[in-house]
Amino acid sequence: MSRAFRNRIPFLLVGIAISALFFHTFPIVADSSEPSATLPTRRVLLEDSSYATKATSKPDVVRVPGGVKGRRKRIVVTGGAGFVGSHLVDRLIERGDSVIVIDNMFTGRKENVLHHLRNPNFELIRHDVVEPILLEVYGDPLQHPQVETYWGNVNPIGVRSCYDEGKRVAETLSMDYHRGAGIEVRIARIFNTYGPRMSIDDGRVVSNFVAQALRKEPMTVYGDGKQTRSFQFVSDLVEGLMRLMEGDHVGPFNLGNPGEFTMLELAQVVQETIDKNAKIEFRPNTEDDPHKRKPDISKAKELLGWQPTVSLREGLPRMVSDFRQRLFGDSKGSLDGSLSAE
Repeated sequence: MSRAFRNRIPFLLVGIAISALFFHTFPIVADSSEPSATLPTRRVLLEDSSYATKATSKPDVVRVPGGVKGRRKRIVVTGGAGFVGSHLVDRLIERGDSVIVIDNMFTGRKENVLHHLRNPNFELIRHDVVEPILLEVYGDPLQHPQVETYWGNVNPIGVRSCYDEGKRVAETLSMDYHRGAGIEVRIARIFNTYGPRMSIDDGRVVSNFVAQALRKEPMTVYGDGKQTRSFQFVSDLVEGLMRLMEGDHVGPFNLGNPGEFTMLELAQVVQETIDKNAKIEFRPNTEDDPHKRKPDISKAKELLGWQPTVSLREGLPRMVSDFRQRLFGDSKGSLDGSLSAE
């Protein structure tokens, strides 16, 4: 096995946990005539005692039927102290589920779930399941906007290939376990997401611009700033994930806001929100940076009844308040970081 291949193994395995974020049944009972097997790490495991009871009397594989709506669950969320994960935990706790968060705190923060620590239905475990990584399935797409049936455009030997190919392999493995072992899976393709609790220095463009503007530093734009992205507020993403979890459809589903902004337009919105005199600094673009990124969410609208409701100009001030409070301890006009953007 070559050294290069060994170095890629973590990126292939990580997709099993992150590929959808979602949502597999637990426990799985194997036929007693077969040797037990260890199943791959999953982003969220669901346990229902009623199904576990039935499993003891039948040697067949037991799965939660499509959707989990209306039944209280015991749910394990890896990365649940992170940005998106902590907001998902809020929703699960709110509806009465029992939640176990497993997080290595690499990018997660205990403060994100501190308000749940006294809740008997919540448990936090510091543990490293997999190394975190950003993953993208479409690469630098030639189709615009991108629909789920589009296979993407990825340079397999480029500097971003571990991100892109890791995501694609993750979906492949998830579907193999779904088809071959009957495991319930849900696959979400998550587009750029922003909101309270983002890591301030995580390198993502929205957090970069906001942190730089608040610190009175120039906002860094790579290339000519004409490349586009679509930005969804975290509450919209969590709503989409909940509907995917509760529905009968495996996916994949694009979950993103189809509103499209160039990097320069995003910088202008940040200027309007924080400081109209904030400067912009141009730097050379990175290799294989996607030129355009915009989701086609027709499938999610039709099958999940989901679409984003929070515009960039509505959601960004809430993120700015959260960042300002964490950077400077400034509570003036700060909000509690909750999901609502009203």
